[in-house]
Amino acid sequence: MSGRTSIKRFRVRRDAVAAARLHVRTTLTAWKLGGLIEDSVLITSELATNAVNHAKGTGDYFELALRRRNGILVLEVADSYQWRMPELRKAAPDDLCGRGLFLVDALSQHWGVRPRNPGKTVWAHLALHRTEQP
Repeated sequence: MSGRTSIKRFRVRRDAVAAARLHVRTTLTAWKLGGLIEDSVLITSELATNAVNHAKGTGDYFELALRRRNGILVLEVADSYQWRMPELRKAAPDDLCGRGLFLVDALSQHWGVRPRNPGKTVWAHLALHRTEQP
């Protein structure tokens, strides 16, 4: 099955992160992509948490999109916070946060951010058929 899309909006609240994870799990189960669920849920958790923590007060919602296209699962989280784009940085050993994008980078084939009006979309690509690594 190629060409599937699921887009859902969530209020910018802490409980929305768990709801977004559940939505990803349910959608990928329905799409028979069980092998991508754990990585996709973790990526969603990181990106949705960033939206909740950093976009609070700039808009009421963030949007989660899942797209199945040409052998790739595209996962996107869009919010209306536009003053600072996320970037990969090295967290100090005693930092309590700042490691989320390292996880996204490690679990996805590619990831990035693009501006939108207003705000930004952070996206990650996961191969539908990944080979197992020893």
